Amino acid sequence: GAQSQLICSGCRTLLIYPHGATNVRCALCSCITPVSPQGPEMAQLVCGGCRTLLLYIRGATSVQCSCCHTVNVAMDANQIAHVNCGGCSTTLVYAFGAQSVKCALCQYITPI
Repeated sequence: GAQSQLICSGCRTLLIYPHGATNVRCALCSCITPVSPQGPEMAQLVCGGCRTLLLYIRGATSVQCSCCHTVNVAMDANQIAHVNCGGCSTTLVYAFGAQSVKCALCQYITPI
């Protein structure tokens, strides 16, 4: 069936639950988190420090990873763009307004 996700109010773990549930019990800490009928819209990003997938409330400007404590910049989809690296053709993500992007793999600087 269809599933939703929320953050445990006890240990901040991402919980996945079936649609229609009113409460979710965390398997790790046993905390019961109520499901809000109109919860905040969530977004996700991969931590730049440890590559963990992070879930956060859409609109946040930064997200601190609970695993490695790296503070990640969170950008809305309309604030970022993609370009292929001029050196190795890897897809690079950059913030609008950037004049160039340096590839982390081959160090090539691609002008925008």
